[in-house]
Amino acid sequence: MVHVLSSRILLHPADPERSRIFYGESLGLPVYREFGTGPERGTVYFLGGGFLEVSGRAAVPPVPCLELWMQVADVRAAHEELSARGVEVVREPVREPWGLIEMWIRDPDGHRIVVVEVPADHPLRYRP
Repeated sequence: MVHVLSSRILLHPADPERSRIFYGESLGLPVYREFGTGPERGTVYFLGGGFLEVSGRAAVPPVPCLELWMQVADVRAAHEELSARGVEVVREPVREPWGLIEMWIRDPDGHRIVVVEVPADHPLRYRP
């Protein structure tokens, strides 16, 4: 088996600067590292247990098939904060039949981001 030491999602957006503003300022993801120069330079963001790298530029418009799942402590507070920053909320927080509270947003290239709260009584947190 391959021994994975670290991982990251690589995102090559249509407009790198617009995506850096979205992930760095609108979502407020902290920067892990930056590399290169110019408009297509790379920025790697902390993404919970992994990383999100925004680098380069898509040769053709990206097809929004990538989905990110980001767990937060309080999805309603995240909704208020992101809405105040101008992030388009595609679907407001809803408690799903499987017990998670989910809100959906989209990045500038149309990729869906699911912002999730795992309630304290949910089996993902505790199973007797």
